Order: sequence, then structure tokens, then C-alpha cells
Amino acid sequence: MNFLDSSDMYGWGHNETLLGKALAGRRDKVVLATKFGQTQQPGGANGVNGRPEYVKQACEASLKRLGVDEIDLYFQHRVDPSVPIEETVGAMGELVKAGKVRALGLSEANPDTIRRANAVHPLSDLQIEYSLISRGPEAEIFPLLNRLGIGVTAYGVLSRGLLSGSRPTAAHDFRAYLPRFSGQNRSRNQALIDQLQGIARDRGITATQLAIAWVLAKGDTMVPVVGARTRTQLSESLAALEVSLSPEEIVRIEQAVPSSAVAGTRYGEDQMRALDSETATQKR
Repeated sequence: MNFLDSSDMYGWGHNETLLGKALAGRRDKVVLATKFGQTQQPGGANGVNGRPEYVKQACEASLKRLGVDEIDLYFQHRVDPSVPIEETVGAMGELVKAGKVRALGLSEANPDTIRRANAVHPLSDLQIEYSLISRGPEAEIFPLLNRLGIGVTAYGVLSRGLLSGSRPTAAHDFRAYLPRFSGQNRSRNQALIDQLQGIARDRGITATQLAIAWVLAKGDTMVPVVGARTRTQLSESLAALEVSLSPEEIVRIEQAVPSSAVAGTRYGEDQMRALDSETATQKR
């Protein structure tokens, strides 16, 4: 495991600061990614900013917090609909020329945005939610990425713990407000969880490992991002690297856990409308 993914909005800079301390003396051992583009707004809501001058300011701030001279992969965290993508990516490209960034990526972008951005400066990666029950990118986005030679950083591979059977347990757990975890949706989704856990038991592994292994099996240019709150969780997730799925097993998993059967969208209504990746055609 050598790919570390952060963002200037994770703890509003605190995560990058912690990561910078951890990287001291071993920067050359990791591929370092971080993101910009989400901003704090009054009242707690997140705003977006893709203005060229902000791109450069955000990068300088991230470099300082991380304690590095160069970011390996720099993402626009969310597309700013008020700024042409050509202007944002143009500024990102200038960071590459300046030696402050090695490669560029977008997050949650639709096919048109990806094409326009890639025409300004080659993109190396797209970060987007992808899991057994969030398979919208398969229709148009992934085929385009394959044609353009752009990789995928897949987040949400466990659908925020839903596929592992996790439930919100604390008042501040934001998942309690996500449609798939709310009300009758959670009860209906339990049937999918039961199916996945049954297949996992047959293989002698956990549902977490099976869900991650499924993403790994979808292509060599796809990297699943996994999060962990404990070392035990991290060890469980990393064990998915040892799981090899046959084409027949992949078919069985996808038939048992069809994305069309999931109840609820991956974000709330307002957030779904704000995602560039969902603006062309609404997908789960």
C-alpha cells in the first residue's frame, strides 16, 4: 500500500498536516494525492471554487501543510459549474509546468467535462464513487476513460460501510442522513447485504474483502481507496489483495447484488444535483 489520498477539505487542512508529519523522512516511499475545490461556507455548507487564482493558492497551501515540494496527483475535488473547466485545468497545468504537481485528475466529472479538460492538459486519473451498488460510471464514463488512457481512483467501494453491514451508531455519523441508510431503504438494502455475506462465507472471506476484490477485478487501471478507523479494519481490507475472482464468480456476485436493486441514491437530493458526474444523466 503506497497510494495516499487526501484533500484540503478533510478536516479543512488538518488531514494534510497530519499526513505531512507522517511523511517526514519517507516522502519517496509513497504516491501522494490531494485535492482542492471545496470551500467552507457560512452555516457549514460546502462551496466550490475552480477559479484559476484559487487553484494556485490552494496548491501552495497544500504543499506547505504536507511539507513537500511536489504533489504526485492533484485532483479538482468538485467541478465548479460557474468556471469553465478549461480555465481550471489550464491553471492546474501551469502547476505541472512549475514542478509543483506531477499529474492531474478530476473527481466526479461527467464525460463532456472529462473530454474538455483532457484537451487542455492530459488527465491521469478520475476519482469517482464506484462499488457493486454504485455502478453508474460503467455506462459512459469508464469507456471514455479507457479510450483516453485515464485511470480510476474508486472511492466508496463499500458504499460507506453499507456492504460490510455497518450501521450509523453515533449522532454525528453523517451516514444517518444518507438515503441508503435511512428508514425503509436500509431495511430493503439488507437483502443485498445478506446475499454478499453469503457469497463471502462460501469463499471463507468477509463481505468487505469480497467487495474490494470485486473492484480490483474490474481492471488494472482501477485503484480502490479504502478507509479504516482501526488497524484491524485496515488489515481486513488489505487482505482483499489476496482474493482472486474468476469471471464466473464475478457474474455470480453481480447477479446476486444487482445495482438496480439498491434502495436510495448514494447522496441526498441536493448533493446529487451538485455532482457534475450526475448532470448528464442521473445514475445511481
